[in-house]
Amino acid sequence: MAHTDDDRTMGRVLRREIAGTIGLLTDEHDFRAMRRYRSFTFDDHLAYLRQVEHLLRTRAQQGSHTTLALFDPQEYAEYCTAKGLDPDLPANRTRFTARIATTGPTIPYEGQPLADLVPALVDEAVRQATWEYAATLLARLGTCSTCGEDIGRAAFAHASDLVLRILATAPPGDRHLVCSVTGTPETLVAVLHADADADAEADEAAGGATRLDDAEALEFTTVLALGLATRGPGGLVMRTSAPDTPDRIYGWRMRGAGLEALTAGEVFDAYCTDIDSGDLISPESGVDYCFPPELGVDGLEGPMPGHHH
Repeated sequence: MAHTDDDRTMGRVLRREIAGTIGLLTDEHDFRAMRRYRSFTFDDHLAYLRQVEHLLRTRAQQGSHTTLALFDPQEYAEYCTAKGLDPDLPANRTRFTARIATTGPTIPYEGQPLADLVPALVDEAVRQATWEYAATLLARLGTCSTCGEDIGRAAFAHASDLVLRILATAPPGDRHLVCSVTGTPETLVAVLHADADADAEADEAAGGATRLDDAEALEFTTVLALGLATRGPGGLVMRTSAPDTPDRIYGWRMRGAGLEALTAGEVFDAYCTDIDSGDLISPESGVDYCFPPELGVDGLEGPMPGHHH
């Protein structure tokens, strides 16, 4: 049956409606691992990345939406073994890519250069792995031997409350929080952005909550909860930025099952010391190192609800 112009036009329209995912090999090591398959015909990583970028631009010009996912050759091999699939068939790589698009870290392509996309995708993968690791450790803490309460759940509720208090008492503006926990086998770091916008400021003025990225807030709260539940060591730092005022930096250390405010001098020392060498770093100009504002009548140093040892 002959295809009419209308058929071809409808076909082009439908192709634009299909969302695509590309499983990206972000580094040379992963790229080399895929070269063991005969059907993987690329032999140069930089040339491969250039081809991916060209494909992304072409699809965007055609009106198609593309998402980038992190392709892990080891996970792919394990997936094929578990499913009894031949890893050398391109169709199976496509099946795996469709799977990781729903379970793994992804970033939408919005015209940005691949040189910006690759580190962003790796950062997203680190964020997700950090959250999964912290959540697993929290779940393993079990129940309190005294009161029978789930320790991880109580710690998460306590951490959520602390984050909300810190944000509620912070000066207006953009807030950037970093939480680090060094008491686990792996040092965990989580970041939370609470950027001010007109809607968020209106919400706060009306007594509403600050708007946050849900995934970022979940990861940050989980890492903080793990630090509280395991009693650190660790800490939390917040930097606030607003027009026409110096940036302000506040800090807390994990102490017991809570947070203890750092003095302005302690915050200055922490920020102006190189973590690796211990050498002093010149302080930033236009930055104030501050003692945190009061966080409410109950303070932060109390035990987690129902968490007794």
